[in-house]
Amino acid sequence: MSCLKRVNRLPGQLQNRKNRKKKNMKTEDIRICVIGLGYVGLPLARLFSTKFPTVGFDMNQARVDALMSGHDATMEVEDSLLQEAISQNGFLCTTDMEQIRSCNFYVVAVPTPVDRNNHPDLTPLLGASRTVGQVISRGDVVVYESTVYPGVTEEECLPVVEQVSGLKYNADFFAGYSPERINPGDKQHTVEKIKKVTSGSTPEIARLVDDVYNAVLTNGTHLAPSIRVAEASKIIENSQRDVNIAFMNELAKIFNAMGLDTNDVLDAAASKWNFIRLKPGLVGGHCISVDPYYLIQKAQVYGVLPRLMTNARRLNDGMGVYVAEQTIKCMNKKGILVKDSKVLILGVTFKENCPDIRNTKVIDIYHTLSEYTSNITIYDPWANAERVRKEYQVEVQNTLPEEKYDAAILCVAHDEFMKLDVRSLVRDGGVVYDVKGVLDKSVIDARL
Repeated sequence: MSCLKRVNRLPGQLQNRKNRKKKNMKTEDIRICVIGLGYVGLPLARLFSTKFPTVGFDMNQARVDALMSGHDATMEVEDSLLQEAISQNGFLCTTDMEQIRSCNFYVVAVPTPVDRNNHPDLTPLLGASRTVGQVISRGDVVVYESTVYPGVTEEECLPVVEQVSGLKYNADFFAGYSPERINPGDKQHTVEKIKKVTSGSTPEIARLVDDVYNAVLTNGTHLAPSIRVAEASKIIENSQRDVNIAFMNELAKIFNAMGLDTNDVLDAAASKWNFIRLKPGLVGGHCISVDPYYLIQKAQVYGVLPRLMTNARRLNDGMGVYVAEQTIKCMNKKGILVKDSKVLILGVTFKENCPDIRNTKVIDIYHTLSEYTSNITIYDPWANAERVRKEYQVEVQNTLPEEKYDAAILCVAHDEFMKLDVRSLVRDGGVVYDVKGVLDKSVIDARL
């Protein structure tokens, strides 16, 4: 979320801030502000509030109002925990910058998207940096959590903070980087249970940042030697997964062409002690399908063409179209006229048991099929229909229509779908395609 909001300051006001006595900050002095209350920022802010005075800042008033009423629409923080943080810990969410000026430890947790050409878009991050610049004081610390390529924090963000604040980096204020490791919908690897990478702009600040995070984490931290190392560590976490999944997707294409079941092949290969078992699938969301582009672009600045990462991204981005084409192939083989056929898509979120629809590749399946038929129904009890309509201009049903379809495609393995008799949803001779590879082979016609 962009935090673009300007406050005009007189030169004298800036000078007064610069002349304030430098603070020797200790963990017991920490007053935290988390900027950006989405999937990353809110869980972190709620956790920090258990040990430190904490304020959450976001430009979206509707989001703030909902949170202060005790409800998180992303479902990353249970309502009971959020309400406890507000009532017992004094946790406050606000859009008012005046309420974050007294903080001295600012954590930036805004998205880092790409544009339509897959180029990194730093607009939200730079906007958040302007916000920090308007409130930061001498001796304060700003820590970035947003996923970026090495160098963004010190080369792009902190100069903005300097310019807006009139303060000098590593003389008047300090910085750190602790990359987020939020896995939307994952109730096992929640923020308090994961191990976090930390770093700081000086050895002393690095230890302070590390101490602050260690105060709320049960599995501790890994203190990186520099901010750039911490930035690099995060971006390769997601890039590695992207490349690995791309390999599985390429194998699936090969084995499908050969008439082999990919899952059967993987089961056999996994009997070897050092085989790494992964599965093919759609790669969506805001991390794995986005973050590699940041490193890809930066690598080219240094004269390195990252062919493996680039090809992995291209392959994974094309899997939605591939699934749609394979479904059409199955329909043709069974003599089903694809034109004007009735198709059911089960799931639109990018992963199971999660309302997150960001960059979902299920939309590619829908658009490819829509070239042949307009009778496509998307059913997903987890997705917010209004948000899907606004983001992708398609309709989603939150209840399952009582009718028969020519084809059904299981795209997301929601618990609700695992209880369905998917075969009963299609007419006799209809097609069931299993993207996730979780349905019994006896009820499907093909799977990825």
